[in-house]
Amino acid sequence: MDEDLNQYWKTVVNTIQDGIMIVTPDGKIVSVNEGLVSMTGYSRDELIGASCTILGCSSCELARGIPECHWCVMFKKGELRKQQCALMRKDGSRVPVVKNASVLKDRDGEIIGAVETMTDISDLVDKEQQLETFRREISREDSFHGIVGRAANMQQVFDFIDGVAQIDSPVIIHGESGTGKELVAKAIHEAGPRRDKPFIKVNCAALNESLLESELFGHVKGAYTGAHKDRMGRFESAGDGDIFLDEIGDLPASTQVKLLRVLEEKVIERVGDHKPIPVQARILTATNRDLPDLIARNLFRQDLYYRINVIPIRIPPLRERREDIPLLASSFFLRMQLKSGKKVQGISREAMDLLLRHPWPGNVRELRSAFEYAFVACKTDMIEPRDLPTELMSEAVVCVPADVAARSLDEIKKERLVQALREANGNQSEAARILGISRTSVWSQMKRYNVGA
Repeated sequence: MDEDLNQYWKTVVNTIQDGIMIVTPDGKIVSVNEGLVSMTGYSRDELIGASCTILGCSSCELARGIPECHWCVMFKKGELRKQQCALMRKDGSRVPVVKNASVLKDRDGEIIGAVETMTDISDLVDKEQQLETFRREISREDSFHGIVGRAANMQQVFDFIDGVAQIDSPVIIHGESGTGKELVAKAIHEAGPRRDKPFIKVNCAALNESLLESELFGHVKGAYTGAHKDRMGRFESAGDGDIFLDEIGDLPASTQVKLLRVLEEKVIERVGDHKPIPVQARILTATNRDLPDLIARNLFRQDLYYRINVIPIRIPPLRERREDIPLLASSFFLRMQLKSGKKVQGISREAMDLLLRHPWPGNVRELRSAFEYAFVACKTDMIEPRDLPTELMSEAVVCVPADVAARSLDEIKKERLVQALREANGNQSEAARILGISRTSVWSQMKRYNVGA
């Protein structure tokens, strides 16, 4: 019966994924479970009979360095709870763990040993490092209110945003689909004095004419079938903040007339009512369409165009800011790494070369989608050309020489390495943490780019 009971508890203990270890008062290991064997890389025979110092626990090393401290602080206190530390694996690598421990006593109250449980928190530590890297990424110097760009034409856009954000005149944002027009509108809002006021977005192409007018201006009870109560529109909701009208070129003709009145008189009327309601919101608009061409075809009012086109901003397509592709790729890579939890470590040079060669008709949105696809397709620790969408393989056009593309990427990597080392005061381990790579990779890059700490 005792033998069966012992076998029962042995099975239970070995099923637990956490590491379990029993030691004598002098630190000799007398029992371990499969969880600890797997966690440390040592065999059961190598652990049993050895001193627990074989595991090189960081908290134990610290305790032993305190003068007049018991060789093991756990035996002095009688227990440890939620002690975060690191163990040394057999291969020399470190595994972060949370340790809990209690002394074992016989019937007379004498200490006969201790039992310790260790939970591997590598995934949690990796996530925290990724989060820190991501925080640094979104606050980097080549980012402006979340818009990544170092190219000269994007810097001009950033400078212009800073200027127009301070005034109340209507702003129209021109750009191809996928260039980030909404991000620019949001940046204008955040950079100006209205930043603490509402930012309301309406997609003019997403709703039919009647629903769009109700959405913009609101309605009163009984205005149409289904209008069971009064409803405030987006202009009223925006208050004295900003309202962003995306796809303004798709605005129906009748709604164009009403929007023109808002711009000229600063009042709206709810659908089904004739009572004017004053509004104070600044109007930001965006379009990927050629409005003068629409005017020539009587599809867009010329007087409305003059009212919304007071301050135009053009966002360059990605093919005109090709030097930003590595920066954007890095940003999307980090976002997907954090979101997916996959242990993909980087982008191969061959994959980056394809990204640099592609014409990007879908602009930044297409690049982001490419990384969403790649993280699903990638089965190794590096994104390779085979992991990218097929159109990048079949439609890739040599827009810049390969050596120029590679050199621009190397220059960016070198700049980031130098900046990280400067922030870390030359400490390679800290620089590795800042960059989100291993210390070995930092050393390798320093050697490759001839950078001294």
